[in-house]
Parts: sequence; C-alpha cells; structure tokens
Amino acid sequence: MTENLTFVKLGGSLITDKRRRATPRRNTLRRLALELKDALNADPTLRILLGHGSGSFGHWEAKQYNTHRGVSTPDQWHGFAQVSAAAARLDRIVVDLFLEACVPILSLQPSATALAQAGHIVQFDDSSLRHALDHHLVPLIYGDVAFDQNWGGTILSTEALFVHLAEALCPTRILLLGNAPGVMDNQQNLIPTITPETYPQIERHLRGSQYTDVTGGMADKVKQMVDLVQALSGLQIWILTGQKPGNLTQALLHPDNTPGTRIRSI
Repeated sequence: MTENLTFVKLGGSLITDKRRRATPRRNTLRRLALELKDALNADPTLRILLGHGSGSFGHWEAKQYNTHRGVSTPDQWHGFAQVSAAAARLDRIVVDLFLEACVPILSLQPSATALAQAGHIVQFDDSSLRHALDHHLVPLIYGDVAFDQNWGGTILSTEALFVHLAEALCPTRILLLGNAPGVMDNQQNLIPTITPETYPQIERHLRGSQYTDVTGGMADKVKQMVDLVQALSGLQIWILTGQKPGNLTQALLHPDNTPGTRIRSI
C-alpha cells in the first residue's frame, strides 16, 4: 500500500442537482473544498487522489447518444464530443472552487490517456498523476469518455478509473461520498459492513440511481468495490454521505471513526 494515499470521490448526485441539466451545487463544493483543505493542513502527510462524477452534466448527453454502449455513426461521434465537453465544464467548476479554497488541485483529463476494450480500461498513463502526488498536489480525475478498441468509444465512470488505478497506486482507503448515509437495506437501515462473504445477501437491497445515470448507480458501485477488496485485500472502502458538514474531514483524519458503510475483504 502507498503510505497515506486515499482516493476520494465526490458523487455526481452530491455536487450537482441531477434533476436539472448542468446544475452544480456550488455551496456544497465550496464546503467540501474547505473540509479537504482542513484535513491537509492537519495532516501534511496525507496524499489524496480526488475524483468526481458528472452528475447533471455528462449523464444527460450520454443518455441522449447512448455513448456508454458504443460509438460508430457521425451523430454518435458528435455526441462523444458533447459528453466530453459537458464533463469538462463541471470539472472546471470543481477546479476553480477548490483552488479558491487553496487546495492545490490539478485536473487530469481521463480521455487524454485512457483506452478501453469492450468498456473495460486496458491502458491508462498514470505518470502525470504520480508526479502530482510526489509534489504534494491533489490530482483530480472524473468520469469521462474514452476511445474503445471494440466499440469505438465508451464512458468510464470514476469508480472504474479508481479500480484501475488502485491496482497500480495501492491506496490504503477509498472514500465514496454521495447523498445517502451509506448502503441501506429495504427498511432504510444502514448496513455498516459489507464483505465478499456477506455481499450475496446484501445484493438484493441494492438498486440503481433514481436519476439519469448511465454508469449503474449504487448497485454497480458496490459490486465494483467488493470485487476490488477481493483483489487488494488490505484495502478498505467507505460509502458515506457528503451532505453532513465535517464528514470528509473526519473520514480523512480519523479512519476508525469514519461514518457510513465499510467494504473490506474479511
């Protein structure tokens, strides 16, 4: 494991209003930026890879053009460019607000370096990302389009990027912040821990996003994370809410008191 490296994802439903096209939640982003800055000030040894979803930006265009299912016609390639532009617009907002909070953030566009095959990442140049971490910057990635050897083009979620990069960078933890307190059961009770052993019983409680989301929602997110902790047994993952002020700082500085649902190998 890379010492004190944590992946942090800000979910699209947390930082945008997914009911309204291209609607960022700027106040939420400002608060989260300050929480991250507080954590970095309190513990200068922290290394953070930050990611965010596309929320009400990229998902609307992606659904219109079905970009995640492949790209071949001229109209679909136009949509491919539109999705990329929409995701980049939200990313620019995130970067500007985090820089205002004095977070040394550096955006790295995934579509510039990632290559997929049938929807799965087969190539990602992480050299710039490693240099950013070495120089105490906070590299930022986000859900984006990618060229695909089989399908022409596709969309890679932030979770898919995290899964690929985790195997190369070996973080100690991954924090996935959204609106929900964590993973909930059918009675809306928090499920505190999920392991590969308990996942088959929990799977029936999961459901996809209720909003426009081409990358699978909660069900797909949990499945990817369960698979990841099986591959990297020392890794621990939390799904938690970013709506409660202070949760991000607490999770970064006090791992044993992280709220939400923990996913681990045993």
